[in-house]
Amino acid sequence: MKHEAFPTAAANGRTALVLGATGGIGGEVARQLRTQGWAVRALCRNLPAANQDGITWMRGDALHRADVLAAARGCSVIVHAVNPPGYRRWSELVLPMVDNTIAAAQAEDATIVLPGTVYNYGPDAFEALHEDAPQRPLTRKGAIRVELERRLQQATETHPLQRSCRVIIVRAGDFFGPQAGNSWFAQGLVKPEQPVTAVLNPAAPGVGHQWAYLPDVARTMVQLLDRRTTLPAFARFHMAGHWDADGTQMAAAIQRVTRGATGTSPAVRAFPWWLTTLAAPFVPTLRELREMRYLWQQPVRMQGVRLRAVLGEEPHTPLDEAVRATLRGLGCLPGEPVSIKSGTDRGGDFFASTSHQ
Repeated sequence: MKHEAFPTAAANGRTALVLGATGGIGGEVARQLRTQGWAVRALCRNLPAANQDGITWMRGDALHRADVLAAARGCSVIVHAVNPPGYRRWSELVLPMVDNTIAAAQAEDATIVLPGTVYNYGPDAFEALHEDAPQRPLTRKGAIRVELERRLQQATETHPLQRSCRVIIVRAGDFFGPQAGNSWFAQGLVKPEQPVTAVLNPAAPGVGHQWAYLPDVARTMVQLLDRRTTLPAFARFHMAGHWDADGTQMAAAIQRVTRGATGTSPAVRAFPWWLTTLAAPFVPTLRELREMRYLWQQPVRMQGVRLRAVLGEEPHTPLDEAVRATLRGLGCLPGEPVSIKSGTDRGGDFFASTSHQ
């Protein structure tokens, strides 16, 4: 196994396994860990044609425990950034995958890092959402995520016949970024690899919405990992990210950036929710999407107070700079686009990454 840039990383206990590294958040965390001197392994079913970003790619499936155990051998961190694509088969796949991650983390005395979601919470926890709010979701996917976190918390508890592990959960708004190809931003607001002629806004008029720039989220996770031994065994954090107070600011930022790059300003139109209603009986992903529409119909805001208390300040890229990098990465602006990694896993995206790439 080669780790050319940082040959002593593994020896220093800085080896991480990333599950979901071909997705948006998993890939970004993997790259930033590598930049910070970690030896990074990535488990996937189809190995890339060539080495990418100094990461060691290992063939395997997150649904196969033996594969996860083998890939995690000697790792001090496991990034669990996997979910079934398009909301499909959550009830069958989500919990078995996290059980495999837990087994590997307990075997290696490792820390699990999870990109959390807001699905866990119901309306009784909104508008201002804090980490310890009661988790009483109204959706099926929310109930699954509650059980997932329950299993993670249980895994951190000490039992006579069971080894424990540590867990860090980071919740953030809807992802956007150069590598977040499958996201609300990339699949809803604009069209990848096409000039921005219109912005489709899913938000209800006047309703705030929370966004998170993917590199900021990954940087937050890496910084928390550097402090993992000082954190509680089961630690949960919320990111403030970019708060769009009235549901229009993200669309306005896209207009500003596009106008600055091309001289023309795209129109802003309402997202055609009616179309998802018509197509839902025939398209499973759209049917599941309809269930999560409530996240666009009422404000759900995370403050990030606990995170700032630990880190001092939250990693935060200015909105227009982040939007410019995102549009360029998606091939929507003139210039060399960044290679798009498909798939994300976050607190509100309906285009989730494949669970066992």
